[in-house]
Amino acid sequence: MTAFNPHGKSLNHGILSVLVQNRPGVLARVASLFARRGYNIFSLAVAPAEDESQSRITMVVDLESAPLDQMVKQLFKLVDVVKISELDPRRSIERELLLATVEADTDQRSEIVELVKIFEAKILAVGSDAVTMSLEGHPDKLDDFEELLDSYAIVELQRTGRVALPKLDRATRLRAANPNQKGQVS
Repeated sequence: MTAFNPHGKSLNHGILSVLVQNRPGVLARVASLFARRGYNIFSLAVAPAEDESQSRITMVVDLESAPLDQMVKQLFKLVDVVKISELDPRRSIERELLLATVEADTDQRSEIVELVKIFEAKILAVGSDAVTMSLEGHPDKLDDFEELLDSYAIVELQRTGRVALPKLDRATRLRAANPNQKGQVS
């Protein structure tokens, strides 16, 4: 599994979806565990899960710092960890959010608007000399968009980090698309 690194290097990464009890200090304990063990986290996203008493932590981790199974074993030692899923990027749906403000005079705005249209991004705010936009999508799409934004003067840029869920199998997708089918798959 390799990921694009904006600094030009190909990185070996894994994706962990960690379901934890939604209690104060849980994220700090997870981060502390990774720091103590020397594990590197490329991105981290945390939000409440489908059960309000739990949160889901999605981590993109550096497999060069330690094997994934070693990270999983260490995480399971934490009391608040309920479940850990290793997500294969080929069998999961990944999304990320990018917010960016770029300098844009009147001549550059039409170019930026065209770029926004091509990538299906959104313009959120327009100032006298800058434009703020957002883009949601697969991390590779955001990498491409960010690379093209580099030709403009980027004032600020922020990315959320990945969130991911396993892809549904074909039978589940068909049932979800046709709820009246009552479990029959053709």
